[in-house]
Amino acid sequence: MSYEYYKIDSIFKCDPDTKMFIEGSFSIPEFEYIFDNLWVATEKIDGTNIRVTFNKDAQLNSLDLNPSMLSFDSVKSIRFGGKTDKAQIPPYLSAKLQELFPLEKFEQFDNGMTLYGEGFGEKIQKGGGKYMPNGKGCYFILFDVRVGNWWLKREYVEQIADKLGIKVVPIIGVMTLREALETIKLKDHITSSFGNKDFPIEGFVLKPKIELFSRNGQRIITKIKYVDFKGKDKKRIKKGDINA
Repeated sequence: MSYEYYKIDSIFKCDPDTKMFIEGSFSIPEFEYIFDNLWVATEKIDGTNIRVTFNKDAQLNSLDLNPSMLSFDSVKSIRFGGKTDKAQIPPYLSAKLQELFPLEKFEQFDNGMTLYGEGFGEKIQKGGGKYMPNGKGCYFILFDVRVGNWWLKREYVEQIADKLGIKVVPIIGVMTLREALETIKLKDHITSSFGNKDFPIEGFVLKPKIELFSRNGQRIITKIKYVDFKGKDKKRIKKGDINA
């Protein structure tokens, strides 16, 4: 089974009239509660959400009255999906995914799994070509792996990526949300890990250093984008109660 990826909430609520963030008005109470705890910040890639699901199931192919004579065939398959089951994957990105993830690559794994990552590059989002060394082509980068009901730790995500020959979103650092907000406001000093590396990162995706879940079972995870703070005709922060 392939689960859609959780919606990543921004830290602050958005003013319905101005469409600007209201600094200090947290989108969920958990962000305020652990605002000054340590979070792991990874580079946010400006692309399209992609799921790669490896199904490894046993299928009954014969039945005898003697239980010891039950016969099973192993059914293995790879399925590609977008952020939702209805999302369409561009043909050029679909071709790249098939190139990166042939079924035989997954023969080394004992369990089925879903890889969550970002498809990025040429023709994916405005200016997507900046992520590629020559501005051409597209790629997939991994940021999460789910096996059954378990979200794997970063170290295991990296191990799976290494075995598959793909990359994982780079870690920018370990910091509080307060520090992350201040860092993003100085984004011009942080360049992307991709392409010709002369352009600033889009932002951060942050998870608590010790992964946590809300009362409804959703993962605690947030994002901060540079455009929320700077840039002509970009969204601005509406000042509220804190100086983050």
